[in-house]
Amino acid sequence: MFTTMKRVLALAVTATLALAGAACTGESDGSGNGNGNGKKITIGYMAWDEAIAASHLWQHILEEKGYQVQLKNLEAGLVYGGLASGDIDLFLDGWLPQTHASYLEKYGDKLEKLGVWHDDASLSIAVPKYVEGVDSLDDLAAKADTFGGQMIGIEPGAGLTKATQEKVLPSYGLDDAIKLKTSSTPAMLAALDGAIADKKPIVVTLWHPHWAYAKYELKDLADPKGTLGQAEQINTFARKGFGKDFPEATEMLKKFKMDGQQLASLEDLMFNTHKGDEEKAVEEWLKANPDYVKALA
Repeated sequence: MFTTMKRVLALAVTATLALAGAACTGESDGSGNGNGNGKKITIGYMAWDEAIAASHLWQHILEEKGYQVQLKNLEAGLVYGGLASGDIDLFLDGWLPQTHASYLEKYGDKLEKLGVWHDDASLSIAVPKYVEGVDSLDDLAAKADTFGGQMIGIEPGAGLTKATQEKVLPSYGLDDAIKLKTSSTPAMLAALDGAIADKKPIVVTLWHPHWAYAKYELKDLADPKGTLGQAEQINTFARKGFGKDFPEATEMLKKFKMDGQQLASLEDLMFNTHKGDEEKAVEEWLKANPDYVKALA
């Protein structure tokens, strides 16, 4: 009887350890349904609108799977540094091969690349369509006074800012003619909105995909010297070890894709229809796209 009792106790301990192990890896409940078991995932994002939209979308998707998701809004360099140190788990707005090349050179061996989710992104310098006589970056030097000698930019640490300062301005002889005024993406968009409302000239740093192109009539200035590069891919990056720690989430993220129309509709809901209520925007978008999450499973 003593031997039988020992066998029963051993089986009980084994079963307990197996359950504990499942809880620790804890992404599946055995039924095929996601079960994050409250595991924490930190998503870093910069204040580019597609990054905000994608990050809130995935916060919703992952929380529905049982994860605790925290969003951290930082400049791009700090996001990459956080991924490299392990303080940030996930980043959904890595622009390659040009805009974020310097960050990949510095941190690339400490990251996991999970996939490309949008493959037609590009940087731009834009003006409202009503601005006459300015169709190319070559035109800006002679028309600097039209814009009060300034170009409205975004965050100082953004790849677009770096490209504008180091390539656009010197290549087109604008260093002394136009000053790049950096601030934030929301501040740039507010300045653009205000100028268009008053029909005033303004030149801004912008990029595709962006909802501003749907809301306003804008024209990208031609870049004959190729200073802003060609079309780029938007990538999902994770910290080292993320795939091992979160295998189910990783497999979903590898399937993540959004075309221009899908992203534009999500951004429109988030930044116009439900401005300030990202969760409501995501919920409404998913209701309108009921098969989207199913395709990630």
